[in-house]
Amino acid sequence: MIDVLGQAGTSFIDEFSSNFWAALILKTVLVMGFFLVVPLGVGYMEHKVLAHMQGRLGPMEAGAFHGWAQLIADGVKFIQKENVVPAAADRTIFSLAPAVAMVPYIAILVVLPFSDTFFALDLDVGIFFVMAMSSVSVIGVLMAGWSSANKFSLIGALRAAAQLIAYELPLVLAAAGVVMLAGVTSMIGIVEAQESLWYVVPLFPLFVIFMIASLAELTRTPFDMPIADSEIIFGAYTEYGGLKFAFFLLAEYGGIVALSGIAAVLFLGGYKGLPGIPLPDPVWMAAKIGALSFMVIWLRATFPRLREDQLQRFAWLTLIPVSLVWILGAAVFKVAF
Repeated sequence: MIDVLGQAGTSFIDEFSSNFWAALILKTVLVMGFFLVVPLGVGYMEHKVLAHMQGRLGPMEAGAFHGWAQLIADGVKFIQKENVVPAAADRTIFSLAPAVAMVPYIAILVVLPFSDTFFALDLDVGIFFVMAMSSVSVIGVLMAGWSSANKFSLIGALRAAAQLIAYELPLVLAAAGVVMLAGVTSMIGIVEAQESLWYVVPLFPLFVIFMIASLAELTRTPFDMPIADSEIIFGAYTEYGGLKFAFFLLAEYGGIVALSGIAAVLFLGGYKGLPGIPLPDPVWMAAKIGALSFMVIWLRATFPRLREDQLQRFAWLTLIPVSLVWILGAAVFKVAF
């Protein structure tokens, strides 16, 4: 458990093994296993949800029942595609970019708690670590666009970077409001501070802002201009194919899981459940991540794409001012109650 001062808790893995290296290896295996399995499940869910919502028949054909083998078919397709690198590309940076795009979301999963003992690492400054890691993905996008030796890829990368920078600020401001109420920066500490009241109730506008900014960070609809084929081919990823492109997709779905987990911790009580429903803490956390991931997919099937000027204006003239106002409201709420 974590105390009110934010002292780091003890993971069940550390209690299971007193050997530092054995515990480290076990944590690495669990985190990487989670990253390689759960985002694929979210990708499979997206196929099926969009197929039902938009009447798509393609994702329902692979396999004997309900297109169950669609994910396998996608994997085989990516493996079979040739790994082409443009002649003028910087081969080293071109190959590293997909890995750089994935690393931040793997790092976020390290500090994501599924109970007060079920986590890999609990940092005293956990929320600062999470916010810092979420901003690193822009480097992978810029690396991909610049190294492709394609002017359209570079323009797409710059547009994506402008979008990520614009929406990083409301994302951080929304998290700041939660930290003010919790009085602690540890991820477990923030969850434990919501024992009696989930912060989505007093800070609902900040929750909405956080989810909107998360969509923009992931370049998901309606904020997918940098990769929209009707806008600028496929942006920074135009020259990528095969497994390298699959890694970018894995990073996107990993980002959905990671940011949904952060939102669950900040606003929905994390692993805390509803009274009268006796489910294990990890099940509550997984259910909240699944529900928020479903919402991200649902929004893709619902809203049209914004224009670039609308996107920037919405961030700087709407989300940021509203965030600042609600941070002031959170300060008043903290003092009054």
